[in-house]
Amino acid sequence: MASGVMTKEEREAFLADVHVGILAVDEPGRGPLAMPIWYQFTDGVVEIGMDGDSLKARLLRAAGRATMTVQTEAPPYSYVSVQGPVEVLAEQRDTLAMASRYLGPELGKWYAENNPSTERSVLVRLHPETWRTFDFGKAMG
Repeated sequence: MASGVMTKEEREAFLADVHVGILAVDEPGRGPLAMPIWYQFTDGVVEIGMDGDSLKARLLRAAGRATMTVQTEAPPYSYVSVQGPVEVLAEQRDTLAMASRYLGPELGKWYAENNPSTERSVLVRLHPETWRTFDFGKAMG
């Protein structure tokens, strides 16, 4: 069987595609908090918008690190998982751009106009240090 490990170019292209990510962060005294998120991958950095008062934002500030995994939902399965330090920045995210990326222009506009957390939003940047990848299609030849 051929190796299913993705090259740098393959993993970055996969992460740049539209996938719902699962963000995991340490929650002291419990298991890690894992939540689905929308993200974009640009210039080697994962950018995630969220409500700055949310549990995940508070935990990210405290932990300073996170893991995010994205995957395909149909065979042949593939995934990319990245782990590294995070920055939680006070600047607001571009809710319309992110919502349009995931929902399309019409629903994205509706979401951006009706999301009450927009004024409290923060931008989180995850800087990947560790990459784990696999592409079953590549492994199967």
